[in-house]
Amino acid sequence: MAQVVYDRKEQFQQIESGLMPGEQIIAVYDAIGTGTGFLGLTDKRVIVQDKSFVGKRVAITSIPYGKVSAVSVVSNKSLAGAFFSSGAIAIHVGTHTYEVEFRGGDKAHHVHNVILHFITG
Repeated sequence: MAQVVYDRKEQFQQIESGLMPGEQIIAVYDAIGTGTGFLGLTDKRVIVQDKSFVGKRVAITSIPYGKVSAVSVVSNKSLAGAFFSSGAIAIHVGTHTYEVEFRGGDKAHHVHNVILHFITG
């Protein structure tokens, strides 16, 4: 089994506590900006913590890879050949898009590639 990467142990433990039998964690990355707390990747789904609900409520949303229609690198400027110069991605699920920004392009690159692997595999 490959080494699991994560930013914060408590986020990793939160994902771990909700695993289905046989499900394996790939990575858990802390998100920056308003709304999203973290993003987790397992071998079965993407898990997004959404802090944007009214009244300080938080949602943990599980998105099976089979429901993801696309994954995008998000940038507010021309990438000029640097595909992963941005630390943000967008995950498209039906008519909803989850946008998540990370501390660094390497994490966005990893998340993008894992999701792409599962939705094109």
